Amino acid sequence: MIPVMYVLALAMTVFAIGVFGMVSARSGIRMMMSIELMLNSANINLVAFSNYHDDISGQVFALFSIALAAAEAVVGFAILLMIFRHKGAINVDTINILRW
Repeated sequence: MIPVMYVLALAMTVFAIGVFGMVSARSGIRMMMSIELMLNSANINLVAFSNYHDDISGQVFALFSIALAAAEAVVGFAILLMIFRHKGAINVDTINILRW
């Protein structure tokens, strides 16, 4: 059995990579991938603590969170596709569609 501290260190590393990708990304697709990394690190924490406490509720909640993340990704990529069709680029610095 893997110690909980190792799994938490893995989740912290994945979350840090996601935050760095979110801060440094200029592309909308890279931002979406960074958000998915951060959500996956939260799921790693849920499963780790569920396994530590011998309770399945954390794993069920992680499965529910994965389903919500998939729906979020679909909506996000649909929005990015429409922006690409309208502007011709997905660079978030040049997108000002929602401004007045």
